[in-house]
Amino acid sequence: MANAVVWATITALLVTVSFPFYLYGAWIVIENDPVTWAVLTRHLRYIFTGLVLTTGPVLGWMAPRLFDRLSGLQAMHAIFGVQAYAFLLFALTGIVRIFQAKRRHDLYGDPEQGIDIDDLHENMGAWRFRLRVGVVGYLACWLIAYLLGLAQYALTYLYA
Repeated sequence: MANAVVWATITALLVTVSFPFYLYGAWIVIENDPVTWAVLTRHLRYIFTGLVLTTGPVLGWMAPRLFDRLSGLQAMHAIFGVQAYAFLLFALTGIVRIFQAKRRHDLYGDPEQGIDIDDLHENMGAWRFRLRVGVVGYLACWLIAYLLGLAQYALTYLYA
């Protein structure tokens, strides 16, 4: 049991630390217009770090133990966690297309062309919508899963 408490605490801390990386990564893109290649890669470094800090504990600690003590709270935690990753995949379907269009028009290397991003491709609006829905959905489901995970942690390791 003591070993489980240590690993659960490390997992909770790693997932908690990932949230500021998501926020700062988002802030980088929001504050920089236009988004140059340097801005994009800086943004992605922070987002990727947040994803690693979350996904590592999910795959290394949470997923293998899911069915050991399955409860309603743990099931909801898992459902919202999986849904968060589904929204992330949905966002990636937009991100990849936006990236390709901006790369094709060299907007990362020469952002001062005066081209409206919606003029780059006829489907740009749909791709940007996918990106927004995916990001908002990911963060909402991530926060719900995080809070449910903290509740599960408290009930299992602090108040047991």
